[in-house]
Amino acid sequence: MVTARDVEYQVNGATMRGRLAVPDGDGRPPAVLIAHEGNGLDEHQRYRPDRLAELGYVAFALDYHGDGRVYTESSAILDRLATLAADLDQVRALGLAGLEILTAEPRTDPTKVAALGYCFGGTMALEMARAGADLKAVVGMHPGLTPSRPADSGNISGKVLVCLGSDDPLVPVEQRIAFEEDMRAAGVDWRMHLYGGVAHSFTHPRTLDPDAQVLPGIKYDETADRLSWRAMLELFDEVFGVDAR
Repeated sequence: MVTARDVEYQVNGATMRGRLAVPDGDGRPPAVLIAHEGNGLDEHQRYRPDRLAELGYVAFALDYHGDGRVYTESSAILDRLATLAADLDQVRALGLAGLEILTAEPRTDPTKVAALGYCFGGTMALEMARAGADLKAVVGMHPGLTPSRPADSGNISGKVLVCLGSDDPLVPVEQRIAFEEDMRAAGVDWRMHLYGGVAHSFTHPRTLDPDAQVLPGIKYDETADRLSWRAMLELFDEVFGVDAR
């Protein structure tokens, strides 16, 4: 059984609304912070903490748009992400505020925390690690990979996993290569899973909706979704010693 609830919190005067899920029991299991895709914490993404809690993790899905806002138009999503990308100190602050909510939960083991991000949320998870957050694992699902301050990558203390589609137009080959060089230079324990013929946002089935407004190069892929989730759980098993598969 899982207990889940919405959590309202403040970041720099703005109200955020995330979702916290806690598994039944009395122990203090590992915890996972989740940063949503660019459109916002929609119903599909609101369920991700519950899914992880069912596997025995405390999980919190943060909100980085404010008021639990979900954008439905591609232009609005791009405008919002451009604003965030121009102020990565704010991106880090939004992520770290979510981390505070997660670690304040009494059931959380604060020594065993991971961050999982999708799309721009993956960028946020990486930026939190570069800011020195105590994260044992950082997972980016189709994330942007360009570091804001390459020297900060030396602050990453946990293991890094990024899962990407080979045909993702938002993360071109050159960006992947630059990320590899950045990780090597910083001495990070990292790995990259690349799925052939797969586009951006392959973890979100909203792209199957014919009425959904999505950009070219964005498409759900069931196989890549399943394999990337498995790879994430294997990493969690590795760093936490918990077999949740």
